[in-house]
Amino acid sequence: MNTHSQLRQQIRHDIRKRRQKLTALEQQQAETAITDKALQLIEQKKANNLALYLSFDGEVSTHKLIKCLWQQGKQVTLPVLHPFCPGHLLFLRYHPASIMDKNQFGILEPKLNLQDVVPLSELEIIFTPLVAVDKQGNRLGMGRGFYDRTLQGWQEKSFLPVGLAHACQLVEHLPTQAWDMPLAQILIAE
Repeated sequence: MNTHSQLRQQIRHDIRKRRQKLTALEQQQAETAITDKALQLIEQKKANNLALYLSFDGEVSTHKLIKCLWQQGKQVTLPVLHPFCPGHLLFLRYHPASIMDKNQFGILEPKLNLQDVVPLSELEIIFTPLVAVDKQGNRLGMGRGFYDRTLQGWQEKSFLPVGLAHACQLVEHLPTQAWDMPLAQILIAE
């Protein structure tokens, strides 16, 4: 492993540890702050078709935001590991009655139903989880590239990629690779 990769792995390790040390109160405050910021952005962009994620491993929770969006009649989708195209994501409609399964990484996702698949071209904002982010919008994920592949060429597509993060996930500078996709915007729970 080269120094660049080792540095990225070290950042992942350190930030995940920091994130997991957040108290229940800090997590709850972050969820409220992110919900408020995300709702403002959605209102500003007049967006109706949104991709979110279910928090995992200390990520900023999106549960409150999802409930608010359902109440507003917005279409909420969640990522699902693509069954036929390894390393890629599909986005499926998510509603209160969705049947959920754990994927190979232990993350809950809607059970695959072809009627619930929403093409990327219909999504307006994709809120992404992340391990670390810098002020330039560079995102460091878990290292498997699912979101980098999904966001590839987003500047020419219909959606806006927005990262959601705890304040402890913001770093001065991230070492990047050619395949890393920077985000259009970052919402930090402060």
